[in-house]
Amino acid sequence: MEKTFLQPILTLIQIHEYAIWRGIMSMNAETLKVAVYGLSTQGYKIASHISTKGIHVSIIDDSSGMAITLKPDIAKTYSSVTSFIQDETLLDFEPFDVAINNASFVFFTPRIRKSWPDAKSHIVSKFQDVIKHVNKDSSIIYTVPTGFGVNNENITLIERRTGLSVGKNIFYHYMPMSSISSTIFDTIIGTKSELNSIFVNLLNGLFPNSTIKILGIESAEYIYCIRILKHYGLMSPIFEICKFAERSFQSQMMEFESVDELYLDDLVSGLFDLNTILSSLSGISPLTLLVKGNIATIENYIKHLTEQIKIILKKFELKASKTKAIISWTFDPNEMRGDRLEIISRLESRLRDYVGDVERHDSRFDYYSSEKKVIMVSCSKADFDKIQNNPTSEILIVKATPMLGQIPV
Repeated sequence: MEKTFLQPILTLIQIHEYAIWRGIMSMNAETLKVAVYGLSTQGYKIASHISTKGIHVSIIDDSSGMAITLKPDIAKTYSSVTSFIQDETLLDFEPFDVAINNASFVFFTPRIRKSWPDAKSHIVSKFQDVIKHVNKDSSIIYTVPTGFGVNNENITLIERRTGLSVGKNIFYHYMPMSSISSTIFDTIIGTKSELNSIFVNLLNGLFPNSTIKILGIESAEYIYCIRILKHYGLMSPIFEICKFAERSFQSQMMEFESVDELYLDDLVSGLFDLNTILSSLSGISPLTLLVKGNIATIENYIKHLTEQIKIILKKFELKASKTKAIISWTFDPNEMRGDRLEIISRLESRLRDYVGDVERHDSRFDYYSSEKKVIMVSCSKADFDKIQNNPTSEILIVKATPMLGQIPV
């Protein structure tokens, strides 16, 4: 483990003060250019934040290969990438290689829609598309969470493809963006060099708590992986143990543990991160088994959930042809990771083994009368609250929680 892991951690405020001392305020915002590779929620958040500072920002749609100039007025008008994509406002386009070539800072925030292990080669391919166009003295900011040693592999790839030396005439920073609540994870940046003062100013105000911890590359990987496994270390046992609890113990368990506050959405939130950690490990070790166990908890819960719905059908004597299953799961379709999309497709497929009529609802909708009995699978707390606040039809709600509570409305 490198020495920086033991060194004092600096906050963004401290770094920002140092940046001012270095003359950051004299920078010319009109000549500075930034490129954000990936029309994801994370990418748009970064791009719109920097754009409102009056800096030229190009956000690259990695599916089309075109770069869109994100002007301050557009960034202020559209609060999310979803509204930005849906609007047909006339935008300025340019080839993505030109945008990267002209940028002093390149953020890597791709939309990843491949499943493991294909996701790994997919990410590498996109990253190669970026680095072959970067210029000398530019900075690459890699925001995709990685396992152990992946960033050093990226650095080697950059040096081999560009002929430049990372830390001397080209710069690389690792800034993993978590899909787990930012109130749990403060932001970390791993680097092999001193942070550029202009880069610090770009980030200032991006994160609500304004705290960024600066570490070495390997230390940032260690810390992030520890956080992910710590998060699942508290959650996975609850989902596993509750599968064995009889219904008579529900009230007793919920009295001592908040098991009813965890949903499938919470369980899936870090699946990508677990897979990327696992892909960086080799051989059989306690750590490998630990990561595999957490992934298995997610997979086993999907199976457990659908089997319980089969039991519900039998319990209420519901025929498959007379029953409709609705998966209520609201999530961000433009999130950098594609885990939720993958899991909801898997859940939908398994439910069709027991119920012929299966639908998804990922936004507010009006209930309608149906000749079929409706089983609503609520996959997040927000979705459950939405259903509870607007019951206008006789349905059976199955909460996708560890105890799988059944609530007839």
